[in-house]
Amino acid sequence: MKVKNGYPSEEKLKSRKAMELLFSAGKSFSVFPIKIFYTLTTTDAEMPSKVLVNAGVGVSARNFKKAVDRNRIKRLLREAYRTQKQALHIIVAEKNIQVAVFFLFIGKELATQIEITHAMAKVLVKLMGKLGDGEQQSTITKS
Repeated sequence: MKVKNGYPSEEKLKSRKAMELLFSAGKSFSVFPIKIFYTLTTTDAEMPSKVLVNAGVGVSARNFKKAVDRNRIKRLLREAYRTQKQALHIIVAEKNIQVAVFFLFIGKELATQIEITHAMAKVLVKLMGKLGDGEQQSTITKS
């Protein structure tokens, strides 16, 4: 399966319903300065079947008062995810599951692109490890 480096609109986590499910019933872990929330669903659930991973990014307005800073960090998070998502997509396709992921920047200071890229690599490796450990038995099914 060839995964492109893009971050198209279909892959973006925008649905309020999906986000509420993600934050209420999802799992989370942190690799400073990124906290990740994720849920696993079967491929026949509510998300479109052609998109296996939906991803979103966010930054706290409490830590960064200026919108310029928040937007910069979100842009860096999206770019780091976009360039490193291939392995995650391959694992999700092999397991025949769908994943909704939200990356939350929890640092207090403005980070550089290199710091965010390294943190994103660690987060994605840890997420792939959790997906590979057989967590697909605890998938959420919508009835």
